[in-house]
Amino acid sequence: MAFGISKGMLIPLMVLNFILYLIAAAIAGSVLNQYLDASSGVVGTRSPAGNVVTPWFIIVTLITSMVGLASVLAGMHHVRVWRTESLAGAAATSVIAWTLTLLTLGLSAKEIHTGGGRSKRLKTVEAFMIILAFTELLYLLALHAGTVTHEGYANAPGHRAVNDPKFGTPAAAAV
Repeated sequence: MAFGISKGMLIPLMVLNFILYLIAAAIAGSVLNQYLDASSGVVGTRSPAGNVVTPWFIIVTLITSMVGLASVLAGMHHVRVWRTESLAGAAATSVIAWTLTLLTLGLSAKEIHTGGGRSKRLKTVEAFMIILAFTELLYLLALHAGTVTHEGYANAPGHRAVNDPKFGTPAAAAV
């Protein structure tokens, strides 16, 4: 293998990203619920300490977590099938998830820089988003590194999975 990355390297990264995105979404949802209860005047709830960036950060974190989970699900399908067609879908959702995670990373940096009395939950979500920016990049690179390993893909150019010469003929060439 060229880089030593194959299906075996993708699976731990997918599990790690799935767990981190799931925990970040759960904590961000809890903080959003507290924030909405406190702003609606429900008796017995206290406002989650934060600053002016907190509402935007929590909403973008929830969106990023859901797209990140979709990226992991597309990656699971890709590992199961291991074809170039599934790579396109997995890589596209992974790029979108990574860019949204970078946006959330920027918002978490802004929230840390702005200061204020942030709760432990907000600090935890910020830490998860910072970690996820790195692990999602590793996952994206590992997806693309599978194309250059000797393991390759079953439908790569020049590779015939069966001896039928019509197998894998493009639709335009068949017309």
